[in-house]
Amino acid sequence: MQRRYLIITAHPDDADIRFGGTAAQLVKAGHVVKFASLCNGNMGHQTMTPDALAKRRYLEAQASKEVSGICEYEVWTDVGDCELTPSLENRKRVIRMIRKFQPDVVLTHRLCDYHADHRATGQLVLDAAYLTQVPHYCPETPIPAKNPVYGFVFDAFTDPRPFRPDAAVPVDDWMELKFHQLDCHVSQFYEWLASEKGVTIDSARMTWEEKKAYLDKYWGVRYVDAANQARQTLIETYGEAGRAVKQAESFEYTPYGSKVTVEEFRELFRVEPPAK
Repeated sequence: MQRRYLIITAHPDDADIRFGGTAAQLVKAGHVVKFASLCNGNMGHQTMTPDALAKRRYLEAQASKEVSGICEYEVWTDVGDCELTPSLENRKRVIRMIRKFQPDVVLTHRLCDYHADHRATGQLVLDAAYLTQVPHYCPETPIPAKNPVYGFVFDAFTDPRPFRPDAAVPVDDWMELKFHQLDCHVSQFYEWLASEKGVTIDSARMTWEEKKAYLDKYWGVRYVDAANQARQTLIETYGEAGRAVKQAESFEYTPYGSKVTVEEFRELFRVEPPAK
């Protein structure tokens, strides 16, 4: 049965980082995946002007769309970085997005996050979760027959509590594609985020092997940490093969939408067992 997945994050690259490997596997299995960024990414650079950067990041997101095979990479081009708020207007926009796409699963950021845009995105999605089912709210956009299951993408924050890996997807065999996804976001991984790490590089002069080594060094550890944190979940989902998983993407269930068991939540992300 074909399922539909809507990943609503704050910036153009957030969904790639947190769901890129899983998205590619789901698309290959015949499911439909959409990424949505509620900000245009115009502040994520040390030298580029906001207007020029916003245009560049939109194009980077569309390049990633082609690499990932997802159906759409929506970007709210009229909302600047650091300016997203959980307003009534934005809540209605999120509700309309969810209703129009008719997803089986919606994922977003948790509310305990370092970035104001991440927190605002999570708040908007959670505020919309119940209201998508209220007939007289945004009545111009019909309510789909199915209420989605909601969840959170992985983060490493521990206050007020650590992320709970209710579901986990091995991405060991998909890291090459994930690196291609990240490679689309040149302004981020080779410029802005590199500068934050105190690294100066010229990606135009790098071979693909050098790019992979660089991306793995600075971002691959995220997926190692996710796999280690989700080890028990991986074993419970994939049996003994779960012990051998080195890199994973993981997700936390929240009962704001359709109520499912943890086992049912895991099955929503299960594609193929990891290689032994």
